[in-house]
Amino acid sequence: MNRRVYLAAVGTAAAGSLAGCTSVLGSLEPDPDASDDYDIGMTRNEFVPDEYEASVGETVVWKNTSGADHTVTAREDSLPEEAAYFATGDYDDEETALDAWHEYRGGRLGTRETYEHTFEVPGTYTYICEPHVKGGMVGTVVVTED
Repeated sequence: MNRRVYLAAVGTAAAGSLAGCTSVLGSLEPDPDASDDYDIGMTRNEFVPDEYEASVGETVVWKNTSGADHTVTAREDSLPEEAAYFATGDYDDEETALDAWHEYRGGRLGTRETYEHTFEVPGTYTYICEPHVKGGMVGTVVVTED
């Protein structure tokens, strides 16, 4: 099964069933671009799925499917040795990415915007959404060799 098509279908169905709950969850309206390819969606305060498996050399695409602003900010201490740092805004390290968000909302990923990163080193990568990390918006990409 194509996981991108599956995730788009599940995300659209979930959004439709929660349409009356926007005051609690933020904007979860059906995504008019649901046919677009993305691997990880972003609801009001979670990554969907919160754990994603990828292969070395695969490009993973995140899409903000909510009405809230988000970031994708790698946790440096979780990166495998030799792995490239990644964050929306293309910052070189976690401290710079976090400072940018708090100073001027740097790295902001607005509604329906996407961010992508190609994983070249196998391992487990933990990342957060800085504005929603206290609410538990944490995700993991597990990269394996084929």
